[in-house]
Amino acid sequence: MEHSPLSVHRRLQIIIFSLLSFAFLLHATHPIAVAFLRFLTAHLFLTVVSTLTAVILLIRHLGSRPHPVLLLNYSCFQPPPNRKCTYEFANNFLLHGARFTTEEPIKFMRNIYFKSGLGDETYAPPFMFEKDQTPTLKHAVQEAEEGIFSAVDSLLAKTNFSPEEIDVVIVTCGSFSPSPSLSALVVNRYKLRPDVKTYNLSGMGCSSGVLSIDLAYRILRGGGRKIQNALVVITESITLNWYDGEERSMLVTNCIFRVGCAAAMITNDPSRRTSAKMELIHTLRTHHGASDSSYRAAFQEEDGKGITGVSLTKDLIRVAGLNLRQHIKILAPRVLPLSQLVRYVYSVLTMAMSGGQLKPTVPDFTTAFKHICVHTGGKAVIEQVGRVLKFDDSVTEPARMTLNRFGNTSSSLVFYELSYFEAKGRIKKGDKMWMIAFGTGFKVCSLVWKCIRDPEPESDNPWNDSIHKYPLKVW
Repeated sequence: MEHSPLSVHRRLQIIIFSLLSFAFLLHATHPIAVAFLRFLTAHLFLTVVSTLTAVILLIRHLGSRPHPVLLLNYSCFQPPPNRKCTYEFANNFLLHGARFTTEEPIKFMRNIYFKSGLGDETYAPPFMFEKDQTPTLKHAVQEAEEGIFSAVDSLLAKTNFSPEEIDVVIVTCGSFSPSPSLSALVVNRYKLRPDVKTYNLSGMGCSSGVLSIDLAYRILRGGGRKIQNALVVITESITLNWYDGEERSMLVTNCIFRVGCAAAMITNDPSRRTSAKMELIHTLRTHHGASDSSYRAAFQEEDGKGITGVSLTKDLIRVAGLNLRQHIKILAPRVLPLSQLVRYVYSVLTMAMSGGQLKPTVPDFTTAFKHICVHTGGKAVIEQVGRVLKFDDSVTEPARMTLNRFGNTSSSLVFYELSYFEAKGRIKKGDKMWMIAFGTGFKVCSLVWKCIRDPEPESDNPWNDSIHKYPLKVW
C-alpha cells in the first residue's frame, strides 16, 4: 500500500493529537477516561505501524526501480592511412600470387566492387599488406588487438574511466573466437577485477553490435546496484574470412567487408547522467531462423573444393525485406505516435475490405525518430530498407556515406554511422534515434535512443579527416 503526501500529513496530525490526549489522560482515573485512553493508545499504535509500513514500502519501491541505461560514450577504430584499400590496391592484391585458377573470379569481384558503393578510403586487414599476403591466425589476432586496444584506450581516456570501475565486459565478433577468448584478452590487457562478468559472443553476424548493446541493457536493468558499468567491444575478423575459392556467392564478402571496431561504455549510474550522451529507451530483437530460407540466406560453409567461405545468397535481399516487415510490426506500436498508428490500422481495414487488392500504408517512422541508422550491410540492403520503409535519400544518406567511407564493418557499422551524425553536427538534445541491423540466422535488431545532451566535437571521431567531402553527389 502507498500513501499520498496529503494522507501521510493527515496521519501525522492524528499522531500529534493522540500524543496530546495521552498526556492529558495520564492523570485521569475515571473508567470512561481509562477506556478512552486505551482506545487512543491502540489507535496510536496502528497509526504508527501503518505510517512506518508506508514509508518502508516507498523506500523499497524507489530502491528496486531500475535506473535508466545510458550510453556514456563510444569510440570507433580508425586504422592508419597506410591500410587504406583503394581499388588499385585491391586489384593488385587479387593479381598477386596464384589465388585463382581462372580469370573469372577476378572479373566477377571487379564488377561487384564497382557496384558496391565502396570508395577508395576503406581499410583492409594487416595480412593484405604483408609480403606473402597469406591470412594466418597470427594476423587475425593482430587485427583484433589493433582495433580493440585502440577503441578501448580512446574510450577510457575520454570518459576518465578506471578499469577497476568496469563490472561487465561484453565482446562480440561475428565469426572469430580464439582461445583464450577476446573477452579474456580485454581482461588481461586492462587488468580488470577478478569478479568482472565477461561475455564473449561469436557467430552472431552483423547484428551482433546492436545485440550486444541489448545484452548490456538487460544486464544493467536486472543486475541491481552492484552492477553499474558495462564495457561493450564490437569487432570483426576479416583475416580469417578471406575466401580463396571461386564460388560467386562466397566471393562477395571479399568485396564489401572491411576493417572496423567500436567500444561503448554503458551505465545505469544516475550520477553519470549529466556526462552521458544518450539514454537507451527501447530495444527489440526478432529471430526468423525457423524459416529455412531465412536461416540459409547468409551461411558459412565449404564450397565444392572444401574451401570455407560465407555464402550470401540471391535470396538475402528478399529475406531482409520480409523479416524487416515482420520486425516493424512489433516495433511500430511501441514507438510510433498515435496519429500514425490510427492511419496504419485504417489502411489495414481498408485492405481487408478490398479483398487484398490494396496494400496497407507503411507508417512514417520519421515522425517517431529524428535520426535513423540504417544497416550498412551493402548497397542493395540499404536500398531495400529504403523501399520497405519508404525512406527518401536524405534518410539513408548516413548509411550510404558510411558504406562509401568505411565499407561494411559488420557488427560495428551502426557506430560509424552514429559518428557521421555527430561529425555533421546534426544531433541535438532531445532527439530520438533508431538503430537497426540485420544478422545471420536471420536476425533483425533495433535500438531506440534519446539524446540527453548536445554532443561536443571529439578528436577521435573517425570522420574528422573526411567529413568535408560528404555527402557525395554521386554514389
